[in-house]
Amino acid sequence: MTVTTTPTLEGRRIVKYLGLVSGEAILGANIVRDFFAGIRDIVGGRAAAYEQELTRAKEIAIREMVERAEALGANAVVGVDLDYEVLGDSMLMVSANGTAVVCE
Repeated sequence: MTVTTTPTLEGRRIVKYLGLVSGEAILGANIVRDFFAGIRDIVGGRAAAYEQELTRAKEIAIREMVERAEALGANAVVGVDLDYEVLGDSMLMVSANGTAVVCE
């Protein structure tokens, strides 16, 4: 499955648009990681635990979007957009949205 942020695929022709597909992931951050990330933010440096959770959430959202596209018979998803939101004090939401298409 080809997944791209662009509206077209170079060298391939879109022959059918199947509609919007999306995937979401909501993950809770561990309280210990929250504590150490807060300390790291105060003294400087990167919050590796949050970066790992963000990467994990993005992968889940994209995988879910691709599965929905495959269920429609698509062989590509174009125009993909990723959105990130913090919910409450320790919840992270990532959504992936795109258009499922059939390409030649």
